[in-house]
Amino acid sequence: MKERLTTVEGIIERVVYTSEEDNYTVARVKLSDEYKIITVVGNLFGANLGETLKLTGEWVNHKKFGEQFKIESYVPVIPATTNGIEKYLGSGLIKGVGPVMAKRVVKKFGLNTLDIIENDIESLKKVEGIGKKRIEMIACAWNEQKGVRDVMIFLQSNGVSPAYSAKIFKTYKNQSISIVKNNPYRLATDIVGIGFKIADQIAQNMGIEKNSIERAKAGVVFVLKELAEDGHVCYPYEELKNECCKLLETEADVIESALGELERTKNVFIERRSEYGEEKQEAMVYLLHFYMAESGVAEKIADLLRTPFEREIKDIEHELSNAQKGLNIKLADDQVKAIKNAVSEKVLIITGGPGTGKTTIIRSILGIYEKFGIRVILAAPTGRAAKRLSESTGREAKTIHRLLEYNPQKGGFGKNENSKLKTDMVVVDESSMVDIHLMYNLLKAIPETSKLILVGDIHQLPSVGAGNVLKDIINSGKAVVVHLKEIFRQAAGSMIIVNAHRINQGKFPIIPKNESGRLFDFYFIEEEDGEKIVKIIKELCVERIPERFKFNPIDDIQVLSPMHKGITGASNLNHELQEALNPGGVEFARGGRVFRINDKVMQVRNNYDKDVYNGDIGRVVEIDFEKQELKVLYDTGIVGYDFSELDEIYLSYAISVHKSQGSEYKAVIIPLLPQHYFLLQRNLLYTAVTRGKRLVILVGTKKAIGMALSNNKVQERYTLLRQRLIKH
Repeated sequence: MKERLTTVEGIIERVVYTSEEDNYTVARVKLSDEYKIITVVGNLFGANLGETLKLTGEWVNHKKFGEQFKIESYVPVIPATTNGIEKYLGSGLIKGVGPVMAKRVVKKFGLNTLDIIENDIESLKKVEGIGKKRIEMIACAWNEQKGVRDVMIFLQSNGVSPAYSAKIFKTYKNQSISIVKNNPYRLATDIVGIGFKIADQIAQNMGIEKNSIERAKAGVVFVLKELAEDGHVCYPYEELKNECCKLLETEADVIESALGELERTKNVFIERRSEYGEEKQEAMVYLLHFYMAESGVAEKIADLLRTPFEREIKDIEHELSNAQKGLNIKLADDQVKAIKNAVSEKVLIITGGPGTGKTTIIRSILGIYEKFGIRVILAAPTGRAAKRLSESTGREAKTIHRLLEYNPQKGGFGKNENSKLKTDMVVVDESSMVDIHLMYNLLKAIPETSKLILVGDIHQLPSVGAGNVLKDIINSGKAVVVHLKEIFRQAAGSMIIVNAHRINQGKFPIIPKNESGRLFDFYFIEEEDGEKIVKIIKELCVERIPERFKFNPIDDIQVLSPMHKGITGASNLNHELQEALNPGGVEFARGGRVFRINDKVMQVRNNYDKDVYNGDIGRVVEIDFEKQELKVLYDTGIVGYDFSELDEIYLSYAISVHKSQGSEYKAVIIPLLPQHYFLLQRNLLYTAVTRGKRLVILVGTKKAIGMALSNNKVQERYTLLRQRLIKH
């Protein structure tokens, strides 16, 4: 392989394509030593348009696209022409210098520009528009770039791609190389996106032994974190040991020693007792914070259940009558049952599908309680869910994070066991989305004398985070549960709601017959060719839906894909829809990722400092190349991102079904192909369809729909919350 490797040098002229999943990039590079533009493919994370790179790789011949240079590694090269220097400085690489300022600086200093910045930066004052503050900004950014280059060269010398060098430098600054040399496994813990495998690769290249206890400990923690990503709060000891042996290719006794050491240092907790009535309960291993959260949830719910409610509503029949008059409705039997239980019980769960009257129940409860001066707080896990709850009830509703007043400086919630919420009752909507950590933090802040009402749909996908909290509480039998089954007449007129319930029962959705001129709210377009499906989705978003339904193509239409990868996966659909819906204008490109003014984007992890959370969707409103900042307008306001933080946002013209939880859209388009088979589940299709408010379009094959309907095996998540609740 090494014999085939060669080196070329050139300037990045254009980025043709990038995958947001793995940063695989196709770019056009103008060679420095000859007037020729080549196509390069591979990982270019951290590289900029206009930057000169020395690329190491091999020439390959693609059947469809011809000759390409496949990148193995790369290092940035200081450009040697005035045009190259101007492009380099104006690319957004150096904070304080945008395209206009780059032109002025290069005009003044020519080929000496970079030497001036390196050795005589005060001379930049001679350029119009550059003062003391801007010089400080440029100096800081220049030194940082030098640091990034050193880290990149060090990592590549240890056989690692340059993808994460900027992140490493941002975290450790000038200590980067010494920290990585001393303990490369810290990378897996400290830096988002760098997993155990990358850290292990560095460690192995630096000579760390395969059977090292430090390596085994890092591997165990990595596996437990990966399992948590799949929803597991804990994992069986023997199965965990086997997973770790496979990953590390090491002996079981090494893993056992590592687990023992991690338990002694309180990094993990091992639950060995068989006191939950299970015949063969084997030891379960937790990361310590998950054990604390799960135990805490069980304890706090037990505290709520045993502490009496101090306010009494005596004539509930009279209050029910008044509530119905006030809302001008006739409540169904299940709704009456739910409201009566809200009065009599300390902890209540109300669960039901779309159109079963959950919102009406919440409004009735609010009307009754507020009449008696009883304080009620409304909350939901996501910004969109909270906004919807607020709109449907006419009362303020907050996200759980906002309600608990997260404090970035202190690294915790302002509302907790020492500073409780001032309330008599908390109502949480979309509670199936609440994971074990968030539920624990919420329960810590609720006074023991208060009531808790959890409202949700247990047939949706479980929380993205670890745990299966709502189902575990229901299955414990500790709380009263009201299951809403009746679909109300108004909702029964919607094919979306009718078909959602059919899907939930494993029945094929009813497809309305296409009548000329008549608009329906549910359609199925049959097509098995992936490329044709992409073409159909683009036509639906750009022309057909906006023309027939008068929906805004960006704000009102959401594509929901079961997968990230593949031709009909969210990543490729985002690239295609960005070109179709927002093709031009000001844009920022780095490492193959392209953001444009007006792009639809999603925050993909909780950022408490910025007060934006996983799943929040917004629009890019500003790109400032001199300040190296991109601004996004969310429902809650404008949030700024440094260019180095843009791995926190992704294009969201198309998103995964999991990311859509808690949100509603006027129109949803769902591609479904048999290739998605390992993700085609009934609850996934049900969740996707119930996101559509006024229009749902399935594009794909009946076979794929059938596969989803027949797959009702929800992946088991390992938790002991149900058993802990029963024990309490």
